[in-house]
Amino acid sequence: MGSHAASAQGRLDAHYEATLAGIPVGKGSWAIEILDDTFSAAAQGGTSGLLKAFAGGSGTGAAQGRVVNGALVATNYQATTTSSKKSEAIHMVLANGSVKEFGIDPEPPVDPDRVVVTDAHRRNVFDPMTGSMLRVPGTSDPLSPEACHTGAAIFDGRLRYDLKLDFKRMETVKAEKGYAGPVVVCAVYFSPVAGYIPDRPVIKYLSAQRNMEIAFAPVLGTRILVPFRMVIPTPLGVAMLEATQFITTATPPRVAKTQ
Repeated sequence: MGSHAASAQGRLDAHYEATLAGIPVGKGSWAIEILDDTFSAAAQGGTSGLLKAFAGGSGTGAAQGRVVNGALVATNYQATTTSSKKSEAIHMVLANGSVKEFGIDPEPPVDPDRVVVTDAHRRNVFDPMTGSMLRVPGTSDPLSPEACHTGAAIFDGRLRYDLKLDFKRMETVKAEKGYAGPVVVCAVYFSPVAGYIPDRPVIKYLSAQRNMEIAFAPVLGTRILVPFRMVIPTPLGVAMLEATQFITTATPPRVAKTQ
């Protein structure tokens, strides 16, 4: 197990397009590098087309951390969102799955209706980026129904929520550039835990949703699966984020000289 786990290395260079009811509304990119004992992931994106006229915005996110027995353990997470109205930056420092320090700049006003996030809520959690990268234990093909038999506790600096996955189907996909092959499609169920305002329509809507799904594709050279496509039905039509480019390569492990 040890030497095999240590040599799992790979990288991903992906581009995504977001559509709402079939109309392009945004674009983004995601770069992931998984090495012997460390990993990094960085994403950026923005609204485009019709949506930009209403609420132009852009965002970035990044996570870094260690690889421990094949699992991704984040140490840092940062995210920024910028719109015509405001900019916001979130940072988080984690250790062994617990949030040691976090902040939002500028600090949001206290809302008495918001469910309070306690210290206990910030233990045994993932940041949203690391939490979206599935690690499939074992030695069999990671692309299997078992990959969906999981869930994650997520804290994004404001909201603490649980995501539960369930197997839906296997499928074959083809990006315009890069990956062509099987994906495992998981149903996704969202449960807010803390940090949210119970009366917010979006929270109620997401909690009641039973048709959200994510199709996961592999990062070559690793046992990590990442989203290739996400589908969320909305009152305005289906919102979808799908990879147009998904270039993934296994990185050969650095080996000691044999000669």
